[in-house]
Parts: sequence; C-alpha cells; structure tokens
Amino acid sequence: MSRSAAGIGALLALIVLAGLAATAPDHLTDANRDLAFAGPGLVGPFGADELGRSLLQYAQQGAGVVLGPAIAAALAVALLSTAGGLLRCAGDRRVEAVIQGLGEVLGALPRMVVLLVSALLIPSTERGLLPLALVWAVLAAPGAIDEAAAVAERLGGARFVEALRAHGFSRARVYLYHIVLLNLRPVVVRQASEVLLQVTFLELGLSYLARQDNQSSFTHSDSLKSWADLLYMGYTSIGLGMPTGHALWLGLGLVAVVTTMAKLTTTLVRAR
Repeated sequence: MSRSAAGIGALLALIVLAGLAATAPDHLTDANRDLAFAGPGLVGPFGADELGRSLLQYAQQGAGVVLGPAIAAALAVALLSTAGGLLRCAGDRRVEAVIQGLGEVLGALPRMVVLLVSALLIPSTERGLLPLALVWAVLAAPGAIDEAAAVAERLGGARFVEALRAHGFSRARVYLYHIVLLNLRPVVVRQASEVLLQVTFLELGLSYLARQDNQSSFTHSDSLKSWADLLYMGYTSIGLGMPTGHALWLGLGLVAVVTTMAKLTTTLVRAR
C-alpha cells in the first residue's frame, strides 16, 4: 500500500472515531420497549438494544471513553521512546545507566497487577480510563525506549552527531531532522500505535469483565456505555440465541476501525 493511501485511510478512520466521540450524548435516550432488539432497518443506522435504544449511542459513548486516553498513552510512549533515542546519541553514560536501571525495574513489574492496584487506588467518583492508560504507557515505555536507543546506537550514537556537526549542521537539525524524523520515526510511531491498540483492548477487557459481573467499570462512569457492552450484548446471540447479532457486528466493526487506523499509521511512516 502506498503512503498516501495509508495516510488517507488512517485520517478517515480518525475522523470517524473523533466524530463519534464528539457527538456522544451524556445519557442514553429513554427506553422504547416496542423497538426492543430492533434491527438497523427499524432503528437506524445500527439497530437497538433490549430497551429499544439506538446502538449508535453505544458507539458514540464508547468512542468518547477510549479515544482520548488511548491517544494520550500513545503520545506518552512516543515522547519517552524519542527521548531514549536522543539520550543515546548524547553519549552521557551516567544518564544511560539511570534510564537502563529504571527500564529494568519497570519492565520486571507485572503490568496487569500494577494496573489493577492503580485502578483500586483511584476514588470511585473519579474513575476513568486516562490514568490507567498513562500507567500502562509508563509500563510499556521501557521496551520502546530500548528499541529507539538501539536504532540510535546503529547510527553511531554520539559519533553520528559529531560527524554531522563537523559538516556545519545545527544541533536542532541533527537531533530533530536527521535522528528523529529520518531514523527514529518508524520505530516511535509503531510503538505508539501498538500502545494505542493495547489501551483499546485493555478498556474492552476491563469493561467486559465488569459488565459480566454486574460491577462498576474502572474505565468509565455508570452513566456511560463502552464498546464492551456491544460485544457482551452481541455474545448473547451466539450463546443464547438472542436477536443481537447486529450489536456484535457493530462492536467488532468499531474495533476493526481502531486496528485499521493503527496499522495504516504504521504503514504511513515505515522506513524507506
């Protein structure tokens, strides 16, 4: 796939998700039991739930729950991995030793345990996906930093910077253009895209388990719906024969949009 096609596809997917999140209602509309489990032909464009409420509202609220925190986590990993690569080019062994030590400590921590402990420490009235997404980004950062540092090391590290400086290039051009834009970009963006997907699936997993046990979710308030509610509703069409197949396909379709956006973004910035 060409870079232009990948860029257009990723932008369209982002516009769709951002549009859903921007138009998300604060609360679902009132129930209309006459339209319970109605298909897309009766309640457009995606059908209705067991109370006759449009599934479009589920899609909108779910996008509002996951999109912002997932992007924030992706940006955090991108910044941390970029910093790791630049510090390797700085040639300061003491800083590198500190970063390596922190990376080993964070990398040794069990991510899900740390995440669940963090979720329990957040007051129930302030629960949301953003703090959990940032915790996940910090835990995922050591691997991204190591890979970016390895790329910088293959360039030559501090010797690469000294060589370009000897040719008259400014530090800003050397670090931002030659190192970040030309060499670290594919690694940094791929790592950020992977974290975006991880946070999305993390939200789905936590919300699905909470929905299954009739508990409040760690990622959003009780007044909001997650894409996990669509998947849970749709699962009943397989396990119990309920007429909720349209909910399942909508939930899977939304996850596919996020996955496609992440993969196309990686394709857009791949190494030449």
